[in-house]
Amino acid sequence: MIRIPGVSEQTSRNGHGTAAPGRPGGPGRWLRLPLGALSGLIAGFGALAAAELASAAVRPQASPVTVVGGAAIDLAPPPVKDFAVRHFGTGDKLVLQLGILAVLALFALALGVAALRHRRIGAAGVLLFGALGSAAAVSRPDAAAWDPLPSVVGCLAGAVLLYALSGRLVNRTAPRRAGARGGDDTGAGTDSGQGGNTPVTEPAGPAVFDRRGFVAAAGAAAVASAGAGALGRSLNASHLTRAATSRARIHLPRPHSPASPVPHGADLRLPGLSPFHTPNDGFYRVDTALVVPRVDAGTWRLRIHGKGVSRELRLSFADLLRRDLVERDITLTCVSNQVGGPYAGNARWIGTHLAGLLREAGVRPPSEGGPADQLVARSVDGMTIGTPVETVMDGRDAMLAVGMNGEPLPFAHGFPVRMVVPGLYGYVSACKWLTDLELTTFDEYDAYWVKRSWSRRAPIKTESRIDTPKPLADLKAGTVPVAGVAWAQHKGIARVEIRVDAGPWHRARLAAQDTADTWRQWLWNWPATPGRHTLEVRATDRTGYTQTSRRADTVPDGATGWHSVVVTVT
Repeated sequence: MIRIPGVSEQTSRNGHGTAAPGRPGGPGRWLRLPLGALSGLIAGFGALAAAELASAAVRPQASPVTVVGGAAIDLAPPPVKDFAVRHFGTGDKLVLQLGILAVLALFALALGVAALRHRRIGAAGVLLFGALGSAAAVSRPDAAAWDPLPSVVGCLAGAVLLYALSGRLVNRTAPRRAGARGGDDTGAGTDSGQGGNTPVTEPAGPAVFDRRGFVAAAGAAAVASAGAGALGRSLNASHLTRAATSRARIHLPRPHSPASPVPHGADLRLPGLSPFHTPNDGFYRVDTALVVPRVDAGTWRLRIHGKGVSRELRLSFADLLRRDLVERDITLTCVSNQVGGPYAGNARWIGTHLAGLLREAGVRPPSEGGPADQLVARSVDGMTIGTPVETVMDGRDAMLAVGMNGEPLPFAHGFPVRMVVPGLYGYVSACKWLTDLELTTFDEYDAYWVKRSWSRRAPIKTESRIDTPKPLADLKAGTVPVAGVAWAQHKGIARVEIRVDAGPWHRARLAAQDTADTWRQWLWNWPATPGRHTLEVRATDRTGYTQTSRRADTVPDGATGWHSVVVTVT
C-alpha cells in the first residue's frame, strides 16, 4: 500500500464515509446533542438561581420570573386575562409562572444545542434574555432603582456556565501515535515496498470530547446553582418572616361600632350551599400580583393627598388602630365573575370609615363643590384603582379594612390595609396592600384597569347563582332542594325565582337578610320528575330591577344573564 507522507489513512479515506478528525460527525455526535441541550438547561438553572440570590439583596419581587410575569400580565389583552381567570381561577398565577419556566427551558435547550457550534452565540443568547428581564424590571409600575440587578447577575452567570460547559463538548482529535513498521524505537522505519527508509504516520485517533470533564463540570454547576437558589430563597424568606411576625403581634381592638348579630335564619346551612360567611382560606382572590406582597405593619405608611386636600395626612398602622373602628358584614364581587361564577364572597370586615379620613384631610365630594371626583388608590406593588369620591362619601360603609372575619387581614387579602366599598366591583374599589390615596379627576387619570378597556365606574349588578344541585348532577325523583345565593350590594335582594325547562317561574324562599350589603341565601323545593332538566334562576333587587336574561361578557363592567344548570333525574 502506498502511504502519502503527512496524510493519515483516516484523512485520506474521508470521502468514503470516515469522519475527518476534529469534526462534529465523530463517534460522539449523537451523544453531544443531548449533552449540549443539558448544558443549556444547567446554565438556565444557574441563571435563575443566581438571580434568586441577587434578589435577596434587592427584593423578592425583582426576580426575573416575577418581573417578566408581571409584564406579561400587563401586556395581555382583557380577553386573555378573562380566559385565565375563568379557566384557572386563583391558580392563574401559578399557570403563568409554570408557562414562563417552560418557555425558559425550551429557550435554554435551544441555546445549549446552538453553543455546540457557536459558543459565543449561545452565551450571547443568555445575555439577551437578561436584557429582556432587565427591561421588564424597569417597566414595572413599582420599579426600584436596583430591580434590574437580579436579571443582570443571572444572565452573566448563565452565560459563563453555558460557555464553559459547551467548551467541554468540543471534539478534539486524539494525539497522533508515531510508530515503525518493522522499524526501531526512533519512530522511523522502512517500508519494504518502497525499498528505503520512508517515515510512516499512524492514523490519528477519532475526534472525541472530554466526557469526564463535562460530567464533573455539569455536576459542580448543578450543585452550586442549587445551593445559590436555596440560599436566595432562605434570605428572601427571612424578609417574609419579619412581615409574618408583625402580623402575628397584632391584636385588633374591639370595634367602636360592632356589626349586628347575624339574624336567625340568614344561614340555611344546607349541603352544597355557600355558607353565609366565607372562610378566609376559601375567599376568592383575583389580582395581578405574582408574588403576594408581605408588608411589615411596623413600617407601613399611608399618604392622603391631591386635589381638594387642605391637610395632607400621613398615617401609620398604629394610627389607624387608634381610630374608632367599625365592623360590618359586606359581600365583595369581582368584575371577572362569570354568570354563576365563584368570585363572590361575604366576610366580616373591621376598619375605619374612609369618608371620615377624607373629611379630616379637607376633602369635599363633588356634590358639595369638591374639585376631585376620583380617589386613586395605590398598592405597594404599583396597582392603581380609581373610585368615585361621591360614592365613597355618600354614607355607605366604605372603609380602610384592617381585619377580616375576626383576625388581621391575611397577606393574600391585603395585609396590613385594604379598601372595601360596598356596592362596587373590586377593580374600582377594593385596593389591597394599600399605601397611597390621591384625589384627582377621571378626566386627568385612568387607573390600571381603565387603561385596559374596563369601565371607569362599575356598580355591582344584581345577580343570583344556583349552588346546589351542581351542573350535570344525577338526582333521584322526588323533592330536591334547589338553593343558592343572590346579591345586589347596597340595594338588597327582594325576590328570587326559579324555573324548570323554560316553564313558569316559582318564587324561592329567602333566608333572613343581614344587611343590604350582604348576599342572601334562597331555597326552592323542587318536585323533580324523571328526565333531563334545565334549572334557571333570576333575582329582583329592592329597587324593583329584575335580572336581564341577556347574556353579556364581563368586559367592560360585569357579566349579565341568568344562571342555569342541567341535571338528570331518574
